[in-house]
Amino acid sequence: MPRLSEVDRHRALGLLQAGLLISEVSLRMNVNRTKIFRLRQRLHETDTVSDRPRSGRPRCTSQGQDRNLVRNHMNNRFLSASASSRQTRGRNNQRISANTVRRRLNTSGLRARRPYIDPILTQHHRHQRKLWAQEHAAWDRIQWRSVVFSDESRFCIDHADGRVRVREKKR
Repeated sequence: MPRLSEVDRHRALGLLQAGLLISEVSLRMNVNRTKIFRLRQRLHETDTVSDRPRSGRPRCTSQGQDRNLVRNHMNNRFLSASASSRQTRGRNNQRISANTVRRRLNTSGLRARRPYIDPILTQHHRHQRKLWAQEHAAWDRIQWRSVVFSDESRFCIDHADGRVRVREKKR
């Protein structure tokens, strides 16, 4: 069951103070009545309804290091996360993983995408295509049956062969 937000906790306590029963508040808030009971109990014991601190692994990079990672990837969009993890040291001079770099970049709004490069068509290419289309415009079905069109071939125009990734801002 999801946690109640800060606003919902205060709303539930307001309903309790207004005189509603725990079961009525739980029905209205669509949560278990135990949750409302424990919320009221926590308010009486600690005078607060905020979440208690939870345990968790400490971050291996500081906010400054995270900003530096983002800046490096904005300057060099073809820099891979694994190369960046080899160059960057975390707190206490420990190595950080490539997955950590990817998470930091994703939370900052950068994501990895394959670059798409359209084939470059010059005026000569366009002219040749137009001539070909004009030559074959009058063909009938019998002539077209002997032609095989295949677009399964991949042509590598530049260095973007599907394995290179580029970091870009999320849209």
